[in-house]
Amino acid sequence: MTHYRSKPLDKHGRIRWSAEENRIWHDLIHRQHKRVENRACDAYLSGLAMLDLPTSKAPQLSDINHVLKAQTGWQVVPVPALIDFEHFFALLAAKQFPVATFLRSRDEFDYLQEPDFFHEVFGHCAMLTHHDFAHFTQVYGQLGEHASHTQRVYLARLYWFTVEFGLVKQKGECKIYGGGILSSPGETVYALESPEPERAAFDLQTVLRTPYRIDIMQPVYFVLEDIAQLYRLTCLDVMNQVNQAIRLGLLPARFKSKEVNHA
Repeated sequence: MTHYRSKPLDKHGRIRWSAEENRIWHDLIHRQHKRVENRACDAYLSGLAMLDLPTSKAPQLSDINHVLKAQTGWQVVPVPALIDFEHFFALLAAKQFPVATFLRSRDEFDYLQEPDFFHEVFGHCAMLTHHDFAHFTQVYGQLGEHASHTQRVYLARLYWFTVEFGLVKQKGECKIYGGGILSSPGETVYALESPEPERAAFDLQTVLRTPYRIDIMQPVYFVLEDIAQLYRLTCLDVMNQVNQAIRLGLLPARFKSKEVNHA
């Protein structure tokens, strides 16, 4: 559940951001630009340059769509703060990336669990200018559209460890392409420079069976050989791998279970 509500588009298809929301966007993007410039992969940085996101105010979806449409045929579409699996997969299959049109409050400036406008736009949209990444994301949506509930739960791990929290090898170094990392100031540094997490070579079966938590720094990141590996994944029988993962079950969690207060 979330206490945020997405902002509606006006009759011209624009979002009316408040002065405070524009200040929050300005502060977020200024801080994160400095974090990603030497840590993000070239594909992301190239896409970010194409988007040319404003820094003084939050951008409009139409401006982002102009760039994405020209590069890969994708579009961003406004959605409520939270959407279900069925809606999510259908949008991706149609080359439409869901963007919740709300910005985090100043009280949750450093971290919030639900994906806000900054996370979706700054974290993800740059990679959608890259053809291999965009193709993988569309195929992922098509797979999810026809999957069972259990299969979708396993597919969610593939999305988590690629689109959200993926790393990639670039000239012998690890770089970031996952939007969950790139929109987080703390995890952008932690993912590459902390001695704590494991950085493992990407293996589809392992990824599908690895548990995760959304509210902690990740204990393991999976590293692609290159971004083109995402395209190569779409040439595999991914659902056969999903069904195999279901039969084998989850691997041991690398974190403590979240404590639930029943009081």
